Amino acid sequence: MKNKEIINKILNSICFVVLIGVLLFCKTLLFYYSTIAIEDNIETETIVGTICFIITGMCFLSILPNRTRIIASIVIYFLVSLLLFGDHIYYIFSNSVLSIAQISNLQYGEEIIKVLPMVIQFKQILYFLDIFIILIALLNKTLKIEKKKENTKKQIITKALMGSIGIGIFAFIGIIYIKMGTELSYNKDLQIRKSTIYGYHISDIANNITMKKRTKYKNYDDMEKDYETLKQDYENQYGEEIYQLAGVLENKNVLIVQLEAMQEFVINKEINGKEITPNLNEFLSKNVTFTNMHMQSYSTTADSEHSTITSIYPMENGMSFSRYYTNTYNDIFENFNKKGYHTSFMHGNYPYFWNRGNVYSRFKLNELVLKEQFEDTSENINGDLSDELLYRQAVQKWKQYEKPFFSYIVAASSHTPYTLEGLQDRKKININVGKYKDTYFGNYLEAMNYADYAFGVLIQELKTAGLYEDTAILVFGDHNGLNMYNEELLDFLSYIDEDLTDVDIKLNYTRVACGLKVPKMESIKIDKPVNKLDIKPTLAYLCNLDDKFSLGTNMFKNKNFICLNNERIITDCEYYDEQWYDRQTGEPLNWEQLNEETKNRLNGYYQNMKIELDISNSVSVNNLLK
Repeated sequence: MKNKEIINKILNSICFVVLIGVLLFCKTLLFYYSTIAIEDNIETETIVGTICFIITGMCFLSILPNRTRIIASIVIYFLVSLLLFGDHIYYIFSNSVLSIAQISNLQYGEEIIKVLPMVIQFKQILYFLDIFIILIALLNKTLKIEKKKENTKKQIITKALMGSIGIGIFAFIGIIYIKMGTELSYNKDLQIRKSTIYGYHISDIANNITMKKRTKYKNYDDMEKDYETLKQDYENQYGEEIYQLAGVLENKNVLIVQLEAMQEFVINKEINGKEITPNLNEFLSKNVTFTNMHMQSYSTTADSEHSTITSIYPMENGMSFSRYYTNTYNDIFENFNKKGYHTSFMHGNYPYFWNRGNVYSRFKLNELVLKEQFEDTSENINGDLSDELLYRQAVQKWKQYEKPFFSYIVAASSHTPYTLEGLQDRKKININVGKYKDTYFGNYLEAMNYADYAFGVLIQELKTAGLYEDTAILVFGDHNGLNMYNEELLDFLSYIDEDLTDVDIKLNYTRVACGLKVPKMESIKIDKPVNKLDIKPTLAYLCNLDDKFSLGTNMFKNKNFICLNNERIITDCEYYDEQWYDRQTGEPLNWEQLNEETKNRLNGYYQNMKIELDISNSVSVNNLLK
């Protein structure tokens, strides 16, 4: 009984607010050390800023009447715990945190639910365990909220004064952290380190409200000057062609095949004596292989499509398709149309999925072929038309098209959660994943193996239809398929490379499979870094198209660095993620020991990245290409 009285006394005093603050600080540390501090220690400024934000909230709660204070404390505590939980599971999925801009993505709730088995961890129960205990204790009246006597005028003035001083002091410090978060708009990890997770979310809301105001270029003319200067600089520095291929694909059929979640690390790898991707391996061995193709952001399938089609960076995860789909771009379909190609886009899902019906209806397409336009929908995998069924019917449509044709087809069977639910013949999976069986990683390998089987069907169908020899085929993975630090993945990678570094892990996360078949051309391997923005200008170069606006560059020229939209830079020898690293050793570069030439080169990469991101952001937000 005595203990019960003590607990109730704590509940009905300011001590409860202090306890909530301490518990919230512990949960915030759980988030930090599970996400942004996987390999590093948390910086002092992150801890100090977090304490400031929590104390500010405690000061506000402490001036409220007893009943209101307790209820408000529990509600706010639950909402902040829910936010930390959401950030945690999203970080596991995409190595990024949530943004207010993504609220429209809730319409894809079914897809989000499918991802949960991948991102849920046992330790995440700590975000809610204490809240459940408090609620149960309140419901069975172990804890009782007392209605306290009215405060005297003097007590009210004292509480108001103390609360105001506390809020004033810590809000001032908080504003500094929020300002830092607003200024660091592209790299979310850096925003969180400098302005805390709470400063990030507040500045994220502010950034989205003032997005147009904060863009660097408000009109096309101002943007065009810097764009032309950037492109001229690239031409001067990286204009040398590695291979003389200008116009070799003119009037040839061109096919883009986008494979769901096909990372590069599975290419030419075996498990228990069998190749994971035998058909892709054969295709790449005979054609042009890009061993360092990187996704353009920590992103979605829609973002991959957006960057391939427009050669600009995607906005916040999926926003280019859901929020900015009415924009006008110099898109890849328009370029091929002007050259006389019959253009089409194909995907085995319905028009509403990722807003593709609205997005692609605005592009200059001859044919938009979604699930409703396919006659045979008898096999669906995780809700999408199976890759095999998609490819077989696509080839029949291409046979009927006027030649030459350009078509972009998106496969989806190897989509998370990789269970291949709906696949009617499991014998089409011909690998034994052994110790990884029934793990998320094991399911991933099986899904990649099926996607490869279906790709083999596509190649055979093209040959049977008489289209293969005269068709250029660009195939690539859209984005990562696994969490960067998935334990089974790291086990697999460590077996391949005993000297695996953290930089290797981060590069593996963004690197996707990529190859290009150029008719009558022998096999070539290109190891320099490239990304999705480079596809449009490369095809323009090969097919002799007029390409008016692309932030990417021709992959057959000697440009030796690429950027991601979260301020990562990948070069031949270095990697930038808040600081520069040596790719070979994985160690940070000692800036003081670098010569001036190297410093200028690395600073040049960074400045070019900022220009690219500012141009891309302004083009999307202000629709500058209209």
